[in-house]
Amino acid sequence: MISDLRHRFLTNRLWTWAVVAVVLLGAVYFGSHVSMRWLMLLVASIGTAVLLQQPSLGLLALVSAAMVVRLEFGTGTEVVLNPATLLVPAVLALWLLGMVRRRELRMVPSRTTRPLVLFLLAGLLSLLVGNVLWDPAVPRSGNFTLVQLAQWAIFAFSAGAFWLTGNLVQQEVWLRRLTFCFLAVAGIVATLVVLPQAHALVDRVATMAPHRSPFWMLLAALAGGQLLFNKELSAGWRLFLVATLGAVLVYAFHLQRDTASNWVGVAAVAGVLAWLRWPRLRWLVVVLLLVLAGTGFLSSTVYDFAGGEAEWEESGGSRLALINRVVEVTMRNPITGLGPAAYRPYARMEPLPYMRALWFEPNVSSHNNYVDLFSHVGLLGLGLFFWFAAELTRLGLRLRVHFTRGFAAGYVNGMLAAWAGALVLMLLADWILPFVYNIGFPGFQASVLVWLFLGGLVALEQMGELRMANCESAE
Repeated sequence: MISDLRHRFLTNRLWTWAVVAVVLLGAVYFGSHVSMRWLMLLVASIGTAVLLQQPSLGLLALVSAAMVVRLEFGTGTEVVLNPATLLVPAVLALWLLGMVRRRELRMVPSRTTRPLVLFLLAGLLSLLVGNVLWDPAVPRSGNFTLVQLAQWAIFAFSAGAFWLTGNLVQQEVWLRRLTFCFLAVAGIVATLVVLPQAHALVDRVATMAPHRSPFWMLLAALAGGQLLFNKELSAGWRLFLVATLGAVLVYAFHLQRDTASNWVGVAAVAGVLAWLRWPRLRWLVVVLLLVLAGTGFLSSTVYDFAGGEAEWEESGGSRLALINRVVEVTMRNPITGLGPAAYRPYARMEPLPYMRALWFEPNVSSHNNYVDLFSHVGLLGLGLFFWFAAELTRLGLRLRVHFTRGFAAGYVNGMLAAWAGALVLMLLADWILPFVYNIGFPGFQASVLVWLFLGGLVALEQMGELRMANCESAE
């Protein structure tokens, strides 16, 4: 035992001295060769040194980069990357490197892991089968395989963010820091967005995340969860979160009312939080909704609020036409799908009619995450995603029974609401697993936050099992 500890100590010191030497030599070199590229390399080197010692800080960096680091990097294709996209594989690599150094190459046990791993493998299988069975009559660009890999990377990076939180966060204090870091930055951004004359400042500083529905849905869920279930919340934070939720409501139901995804996601979160917080009112609410739906009042009110006939002709009906085209071309291989991002060239082969218009070379996006997944990875991959969704829901409900007080109670209930909101948003666009040709990597800056905080449920699962094991050993 002593020799093992001594070996680890010496190994860590060698790593530390090596990093210090590299940083010092880099500083000497960069002092005489100043450029933005070298400066970014120096920052990356220092960040790597820090994250090797404390990988959990990478999660805080990812949260901040997703919201307020406004940079883009071209790839030579239509795909554009950003710091949040690049941070996920970077932190994943550092996490794996740390496990290799400790000789502990393993993930925390969770029932959510297997379906998510199989989903990613199904994506690779679909890519392979889709290319083998590719119709030679369908033209494709020379770099289309790179685009397909970028689409699969969105799946992999989403899963990676989920696993990072689940594995790196081992104490509740780190999950609390991560959550309140997001709430502080996102709350300020949300407030500035709705304030007159301040929106321009947000456009100069913030990323595309505040312009995407998952950002507002997640903010409503985490803020609402803490307000309704965390009785230990300080008065200052309570006041701040009330103001934040006010900004969310103004944005979703007033300023951006014409974008249904914003208010539908927030409404779904509010409904789930209310259902979880006030169980005695559930049957009354159900009866009221049934009466309103039976009389037609509910449907007509929602329809008019969403824009009525004009919005249906402009967006709703056209979406059905797009979905029909995607499903039609995917029926060539419904089991494994056409492959990641492959439905775009297939759907372009024939003109797309809608009402009195004819789109001769349609660049089709289904604007529905479930239809996208069906085309990307087929019924096989879609079924695996539903398996993961069921396991994650089951985990959240189980944790809700275990964590009944304080921050953890607010977090679990908030993320159950966020997961329900995410599944609803997937009906309205490719919000949670973006289509590389549509919402893409710019939108990934918002969706990655959802995946990252969903991973917190796995982290709490490990903490709960550790507490139970300690209690049993004490007895």
